[in-house]
Amino acid sequence: MEPLKQRILSEGKILPNAVLKVDGFLNHQLDPQLLDAIGEEFTHRFVGERIDKVLTVEASGIAIAVFTAKALGVKAVFAKKFPASKHFDQGYSAQVISYTKQTTHLIHVDGAYLKPGERVLIVDDFLANGEAAMGLVNLVNQAQAELVGVGIVIEKGFQPGGQRLREAGIHVESLAIIAQMSENSLDFAP
Repeated sequence: MEPLKQRILSEGKILPNAVLKVDGFLNHQLDPQLLDAIGEEFTHRFVGERIDKVLTVEASGIAIAVFTAKALGVKAVFAKKFPASKHFDQGYSAQVISYTKQTTHLIHVDGAYLKPGERVLIVDDFLANGEAAMGLVNLVNQAQAELVGVGIVIEKGFQPGGQRLREAGIHVESLAIIAQMSENSLDFAP
C-alpha cells in the first residue's frame, strides 16, 4: 500500500532494537483518512471471504479494527489486556509477550462477543515475533470460531512472526513489509 509506505518513510522514527515509531499517524495520533484506506485495503485483500467479526488487541489495534469493520459492515472486538496473574471464569484468555514493551499480558475476550462458528478476521498494527497474533488466534480457537486470516498494517519481515503464522497455514496479508531496517533507513520487501 503505497500511501502507507510513504508515511512510514516520511514520518516514521527508527529507534534502537528494531523499534519503528509511527505515532504521528497510526499509534498515538490517528489519521482517519489513512485508517479508512487501510480498512478498505483489508476488505479488498480478503474479498470473497465471509467475515462476521474483526478482532484485535488493545490498544493500537482498535482504530484499525474499527475502520476495517466499518468497511466490511461488521462489528469489531478487542481483546483487553490484564496482568498475567488475572483469572477469568467466562470467555477466552491467552498469554502474550509484547515485543516493544518486553512485558507479558493476559488478553481476554468475553464469550458474549466471540461465538462458535463466527468467521473472524484478526487485524493489528505491527507483526514482529507474532506473539499478539498467535494469542488472538488462540482466542479464536478457544471460541470454536473460524479464523479467516490475519491483516497486518506493518510487518517486520526480518523478524519471525510472519513466517511463523504462514507456516501455521494462516492467510496473512501485510500492507507494508519491511525487509530490513538499520539505525538510519529501512527497505520494503517487493
